[in-house]
Amino acid sequence: MFGLEKLIPVAVRPRRSYGARAVVTGAGSGIGRAFALEIAARGGQVICADIDEARADDTVALIEREHPGTAHAFRCDVAQREDVQNLARFAASIFDGPASLVINNAGVGIGGKHVGDIGFEDWNWALGINLWGVVHGCEVFTPQLRASRERPRGIINVASAAGFAAAPSMAAYNTAKAAVMSLSETMAAELNKTGVGVTVLCPTFVKTNVARDGRITGEATRLAETLMRITGFTPDQVAKTTLDAHDRGQLYVLPQWDAHVVWRLKRYFPAQYTLVLGLLERLLPQDTSPSPDQITVTDKTGV
Repeated sequence: MFGLEKLIPVAVRPRRSYGARAVVTGAGSGIGRAFALEIAARGGQVICADIDEARADDTVALIEREHPGTAHAFRCDVAQREDVQNLARFAASIFDGPASLVINNAGVGIGGKHVGDIGFEDWNWALGINLWGVVHGCEVFTPQLRASRERPRGIINVASAAGFAAAPSMAAYNTAKAAVMSLSETMAAELNKTGVGVTVLCPTFVKTNVARDGRITGEATRLAETLMRITGFTPDQVAKTTLDAHDRGQLYVLPQWDAHVVWRLKRYFPAQYTLVLGLLERLLPQDTSPSPDQITVTDKTGV
């Protein structure tokens, strides 16, 4: 994040994203699909896991056009520990050994309501996927990555700038993403000198379907989609940037300039930052109705 890792000579950096045996959750669309396509383009094999098996199959079909025999689909609800354990067993059988790169990407969007109005059902739903999905992936795959010595190994956890921005009306989403950041920081320390790299991705707006496929109120959906059009990166840009950063040994990846601005404002002027957020929240239009085209899903790709 701060550029120090660029001082390390390229020749001595483990290129974990090249020739990887990768598992990507939420690979049926958005950032997850972009990760899977890019890993295949870098000479790797990839398990495309998604709760929507048809979407996972679509990703595999895209990969197979250019790289036959390198991709496999697997249905997985990351909120269910048993599904993730089955995913690990499937990957080991396909790769004839443990995965070398795990990308915990599956996530859902939720927002538009204040604490006290969110409801426990939505809290459980959001944390089950956005937090427990990552915990399941890390807890299941980390022992395998740590024990393997065959090749460079790594974990990429997809969080969000929301994890440190703490914008109002996004408490369930913010909480999960902040926890994913903390989990990743802890793992980076624990796995130091083991050969397993850890990277946490914290983008702002990415051009995916997360706003439409989540549980987001109508006004919040319209605002998010507007900001995606104005400032959003494409999933391909985010995936390539993140994989390159992971190869450099970078812990934090903030691919957009606005994430860097928020990061610094929050840390240098914490009280003023929170005050401004509160003022903006009062100025923005409020809407507690669900989006007319809202789709209730249990797992999608996006941040």
